[in-house]
Amino acid sequence: MQPVTAAQAMADFGLEGDRHARAGSRRQVLLVEKETLDALGLAPGIVRENITTQGANLISLVPGRRLRLGRDVVLEVTGTCDPCRRLDEVRDGLSQEIADRRGLNARVVVGGSIRLGDAVVVLEPHHESAE
Repeated sequence: MQPVTAAQAMADFGLEGDRHARAGSRRQVLLVEKETLDALGLAPGIVRENITTQGANLISLVPGRRLRLGRDVVLEVTGTCDPCRRLDEVRDGLSQEIADRRGLNARVVVGGSIRLGDAVVVLEPHHESAE
């Protein structure tokens, strides 16, 4: 993936310009923790994530939980991302190394602009129904 400093999230579609974005998909956005990448000696973007987070403890989130990125964008976790063999193209055995930390898939609930450095906030369950 090509690093960018800003992206446009489109409701129920994904990120503008992402070749994997499509309406109705459970895999509109892939989020990976920077802490995971650091532990594995990997650069952001190398495992084809759309968004690299820091300090959000993504792996603890369950499907249905929502995140706010920046001021406007809301994502809903749809599940964990299973590693694929393509990761072994990055480094032999990487799909096994990253197995329990591959990241989360999400769908875009509320679109808007996302910028490098925007806060990622896990929304409390009682706020999650607002769209």
